[in-house]
Amino acid sequence: MNTRPAIDESTGPVSLTVGFNQDSSCFAVGLDTGFCVFNSDPCELKVSRDFNAGIGATEMLGKANYIALVGGGKNPKFPTHKLIIWDDAKQVAAVTLEFRSQVLQARLSRSQILVALLNSVSLYAFSSPPKKVSSFETADNPSGLCCLGSSIIAFPGRTPGQVQMVEISTGNVSIIPAHGSPLKAMTLSPNGQLLATASETGTLIRLFSTINCARISEFRRGVDPAAIFSLAISPSNALLAVTSDKATLHIFDLPHPNSTSTSRNNSSIHVIPSSRSSSPYSALDRPVSSSSSSDTTSNKQKWGILGKLPLLPRLFSDAYSFASAPIAIDDDPYSSLSLNGMAKPSVPIPGIPGGKARKGVVGWLDDSTIVVVGAGRDGRWEKFVIGNGEAGRWVGRQGWKRYLGG
Repeated sequence: MNTRPAIDESTGPVSLTVGFNQDSSCFAVGLDTGFCVFNSDPCELKVSRDFNAGIGATEMLGKANYIALVGGGKNPKFPTHKLIIWDDAKQVAAVTLEFRSQVLQARLSRSQILVALLNSVSLYAFSSPPKKVSSFETADNPSGLCCLGSSIIAFPGRTPGQVQMVEISTGNVSIIPAHGSPLKAMTLSPNGQLLATASETGTLIRLFSTINCARISEFRRGVDPAAIFSLAISPSNALLAVTSDKATLHIFDLPHPNSTSTSRNNSSIHVIPSSRSSSPYSALDRPVSSSSSSDTTSNKQKWGILGKLPLLPRLFSDAYSFASAPIAIDDDPYSSLSLNGMAKPSVPIPGIPGGKARKGVVGWLDDSTIVVVGAGRDGRWEKFVIGNGEAGRWVGRQGWKRYLGG
């Protein structure tokens, strides 16, 4: 008979979600007890709010006192179908937006609020009260993917694998058939001219121009399928960082959107808002033809002379990352050890997009410094630097920290 006492799992707050502000100078953490905000470098606590209840999604507005919150976890602070714009200076809910289904993610700017639900996104003017500008249907979007730029918004289309891109000022809609399987990650460049996407397959990352929707380049993360955690483009719009459940950080060179042909081909199409895409536009997750690849793409080859042989599979000639490094992805906050020391299966977290704590979230501090943070019981902050050596450029970890202590 096993008479050992049960393991006490009350080891302090658990982080459920994490995300950077617009310039990655800070990151906000949603806890099962409230939320907190940290400086990105050095990793130092700035703000901590104890609600004794969970926060499942956070979005900062620069370094302003406003932060978007959504309840989450086993004991959510707010109903999961409500978006709260929290005024931390007054410590009150300044704005409340209520929806018919769970709020999965929100993006903020000083003039707009973008809200993602499972099958739609809505754009609001950031006013008091907020004014609804437009709403768009999407395919199932369990991760709440959406991007808010200064002049455009981007989010999944009505067909899995497609991206809808909308000009905020005119309402013009562009449909980009980015992948043949549902989207898993997407990001806009700081200047708003580039859009990077990845699908649930996770082998290829594709780069598009937001000016004309042309596919600029394509990068191979690897051969085996993977869940992409995060995509982020550097402040100079020249580098792309990618993390995945392979516990690896990859760095890619990006071409400039004007360095490639701007002609429209069958990899992208612009449509009016009422148009619906049809099957000829569903591109599979396979390498693009050499005619639509950039010169920069062809320069970075992993396989050397093998990439120049014409009859070998295209994976030998694909563009790979110029550097990579391992990252910590640690545990799931709702997994634990049983009495015999074996890990219990993780339980989906209520009110969290995808039911799992966010891992491997990337923020660029400058063009040679990257911070990667993850949520979980053992949430970590990691700092990476890009350098040059005799063998070429490299990326390595310069430091790490358990930001919740311990």
